[in-house]
Amino acid sequence: MGMRLSANLKNAPEFETLHVEVSDEGRARLKEAFGVEAVAPDTALRDADIIVLAVPDTLIGKISREIIDKVKPGAMLFVLDGAAPFAGHLPERHDVTYFVSHPCHPPIWNDETDPEAKKDYFGGIAAKQGIVNVLVQGPEDDYALGERVGRAIYAPVVRSHRVTLKQFALLEPGLSETVNGSLMLVLRQAMDEVVKKGVSYDCARDFLLGHMNIMGAVMFDEHKGVFSDAANKAIEYGVPVLMKDDWKRCFDDDEIAASVDRIT
Repeated sequence: MGMRLSANLKNAPEFETLHVEVSDEGRARLKEAFGVEAVAPDTALRDADIIVLAVPDTLIGKISREIIDKVKPGAMLFVLDGAAPFAGHLPERHDVTYFVSHPCHPPIWNDETDPEAKKDYFGGIAAKQGIVNVLVQGPEDDYALGERVGRAIYAPVVRSHRVTLKQFALLEPGLSETVNGSLMLVLRQAMDEVVKKGVSYDCARDFLLGHMNIMGAVMFDEHKGVFSDAANKAIEYGVPVLMKDDWKRCFDDDEIAASVDRIT
């Protein structure tokens, strides 16, 4: 992620960026890719207005505690996911702003025509995407600054959404990973099962992805249409087979908290 963000920050003249990298390999990669020299953490922290922690969720608490005494008052600690802040892993420091910005990733249905944008599935290179932001703590005026950073590092950005920290946790891991990720895995396993039973891989994949496209477009208000009676009947009987009656408890407060705890 550090390399992804650096690639966009070099095109954002409003920000002067100092890069910190712990490994020799990483420093060499930075120099080769962007022609920049990494600096020591203390050098970067001395005057930094914004500190972006492009590190794994499991390290945010440890690293933020190690550096927090070197962060100047009024600065912003900027993290790329809401898990660590939600779990309470950021240190107590009331004169420092905490901000989260996370990409929505380019949507399935879009108007991209450029070949690079069509292949930019993650976002932040050429495909337009939305972002989600949380002002965890700090003065209200700092929200606009954090959002500007988010728009720069995840560019090109077409929509920016502001949510609370709890709402972010409902979105991720709740909606995007616990539910969406699990069901996507089930879809892949279902396709593999059909292939095991004799249908060719290409046929099963074409059939499934095509039906995901049209059925998803109808279900998610991208296309006005209706399903056939046969499809509705299959869905009516399929959901109880696939899903437990209480599956929505994954959005309960205790379940979200447990999921975030596992991540961090």
